[in-house]
Amino acid sequence: MSDPQPFTLVPGAAGSPVLLHVPHGSRRIPRQVREGITLDDAALERELDHITDAHTTELAAAATEIAATAPWRFVNNLSRLVVDPERFPDDREEMLAVGMGAVYTRTTHREPLRPQGADPGPLLEAYFHPYAEAMTAAVESRLAAAGRAVIIDVHSYPAAPLPYELHGTGPRPPVCLGTDPFHTPPELLAAAEAAFGGRVGRGGVGHDTPFAGTYVPLRHYGTDRRVSALMIEIRRDTYMSEPGGPAGPGLDMLAGALAELVGLV
Repeated sequence: MSDPQPFTLVPGAAGSPVLLHVPHGSRRIPRQVREGITLDDAALERELDHITDAHTTELAAAATEIAATAPWRFVNNLSRLVVDPERFPDDREEMLAVGMGAVYTRTTHREPLRPQGADPGPLLEAYFHPYAEAMTAAVESRLAAAGRAVIIDVHSYPAAPLPYELHGTGPRPPVCLGTDPFHTPPELLAAAEAAFGGRVGRGGVGHDTPFAGTYVPLRHYGTDRRVSALMIEIRRDTYMSEPGGPAGPGLDMLAGALAELVGLV
């Protein structure tokens, strides 16, 4: 079987500014990348259960189906164990402290994932940089078509903190909204609070805990206010069996909330 395309841009309505970004929903690892991972097959499957934002690809697709105006979707078809497209590829990345920069060297339980001293360069060149360039082009396309771009990152996180988390001691609400002081305007945050709070309850929506920040291509990051961004982190026990189990009825509820948010922005 041939390896999948690393990522897919799924067109939405021509004039929609919204780009649903699904970076961590896949478990796929190309054969040549698998050879550089030291875990045996059983341990790798367990790690994928913990690290994958399971069913987020389906969540974004379901929301698109019912949204009044279809958003565009940018979907990572490969596991974040190949590269994590949302990390900084340099020393700005705080997750380097636990071996989880753009190319992970440690697992969620801080165990070795790749050999010590493994060169991240080939993976960055093959996967990280092409992904970043394609995502930048997708944002540029929305700017050209709509005059603005709204990136909504679709993530999930476990109900109990994992050892790799740097900020795992804070609240873990059903829905965490990750923000950026430059790229998350108050009206975007308010729209998300209304859409998700109407379904999980206002008290079930938190800000920047246990995960914070948003994804914006570096070309636009901190300089272009036409690009707004919000991260949606959904606690996994609200819609699936953990870790790595099937989706439950909560997925439809969350798809409705995400579709509502798309309509509000």
